[in-house]
Amino acid sequence: MAWEDRTPFDAIDFQFNLKEREVIHLMRSNLKTSSFKLWRKRVTGRKLKHGFPNKKIRFKSANQK
Repeated sequence: MAWEDRTPFDAIDFQFNLKEREVIHLMRSNLKTSSFKLWRKRVTGRKLKHGFPNKKIRFKSANQK
């Protein structure tokens, strides 16, 4: 979800209980340095990555139970 540009950090927090800092740390530890830098450049200041209109909506895969 973090790699996908349209998924806001608030949605990740809502579903997985990970704050933005924790997501960034997770991405830093699991991506190559160059990939992490490209990702950070993409999401920094991105409006879609920093907004979650309705906390009642739960983003859930059809395969998730």
